[in-house]
Amino acid sequence: MRIETERKVKRWREQRWILDQVIQTRGIDWDQGRTGKILRNCGPAVQSDLQEVCRRIQKFFDISREFSRAAARKEEQARAAEELGHYTEAREHYYIASCFYTNAMWAIYEDGNPQRISWQEKKRHCYDKFIKYAGRPIERVELPYQGKKIQAILHLPPERKANEKVPCIMYIPGMDGVKEDNPATGDPFLERGFAVFAMDGPGQGETREGGICCTASNYADAGKLAADYLVNRPEIDANRLGVMASSMGSYWAPRVVAEEKRFRACAVQGVCMEPGQYAIFNMSSPTFKLNYMYMSGYDDEAAFDEFAKTLSLEGVTAKITCPYMVLAGEDDEHCDMKFVYKLMGEIPAPKLLYVFEGERHSIRNPRTRPLAVNWLIDTLSGKPFKAEIIRIETGGKETHREW
Repeated sequence: MRIETERKVKRWREQRWILDQVIQTRGIDWDQGRTGKILRNCGPAVQSDLQEVCRRIQKFFDISREFSRAAARKEEQARAAEELGHYTEAREHYYIASCFYTNAMWAIYEDGNPQRISWQEKKRHCYDKFIKYAGRPIERVELPYQGKKIQAILHLPPERKANEKVPCIMYIPGMDGVKEDNPATGDPFLERGFAVFAMDGPGQGETREGGICCTASNYADAGKLAADYLVNRPEIDANRLGVMASSMGSYWAPRVVAEEKRFRACAVQGVCMEPGQYAIFNMSSPTFKLNYMYMSGYDDEAAFDEFAKTLSLEGVTAKITCPYMVLAGEDDEHCDMKFVYKLMGEIPAPKLLYVFEGERHSIRNPRTRPLAVNWLIDTLSGKPFKAEIIRIETGGKETHREW
């Protein structure tokens, strides 16, 4: 990154040396469950490469260098396998290469950076190769928006019958996520006959590369465009559209479903629901603020601080009419639970809250994803549920109480 980029955030300037020490001590999961997501999406074949990358990363600047080098190696392996006609192996290598390029790009928060631009091109090339050899229907989608384009990917279930209409989940990644963050194989929705529409909304991934920044409310615009697109796809059941989101997606998703009533259910995991997002921008890793300034197009920290005050769901959740589910860590460092209880309490629709004792923002309990997936599938299939708050202790004991 340019020195001007590094110096535009006060906490980054003052705490950068501490961040390097934390990474040396804690590894690349200091701020979020990065390795867990990579393993989940890439599968066990990524383990040895990931371990080597993690071993080599001792400070922040190592992240881009080591992930890009590992990505280039996987891309070379993919080409070699492809030339020999080993397309299944090539698919695996290309997917991992795309994932590694994504992680290399993550640590650069500025426009016009030649490395980031190059890695973006390589990431797209590798993912296109994955699409080619995936053995199931995957296609890129572009949604026109204010003279530019919102980028998305539509995955159709491999076992879909001819002329069959299937339900669809729109996946909203978090602040540090991208639309490619779906498992290469064994996606829980695709395996159950659901389509997945993964989107880089305003400020995210390729959409941000194309010049669309996030505002306080324009993710709702993207949600409407997505719904318009999906209801006109002959493969999609327009009456069974749902939303699944994580992390900062827990701020964007409520805005989507509050405005777009064609989405019939919404589940979010890892909460960013504090009005003004003070904790994540001022009490968590300084990378979050620097990244969101890039996503929203701000170079001046004082101006961004004023903008951040508008990042509030007050008055939004009261307009949600579809069934709503939240899974939250009781000790989430980005959002105190009092904001979750308050905003969820304003939702007039049936709602379900899971609170995991002792868990932080990146919930380690393996039950979270299956709970969200199964709830969305059941709810979109018309199965009723009890509106309640369920607290899960570290030992597994559950305590239930009604809203």
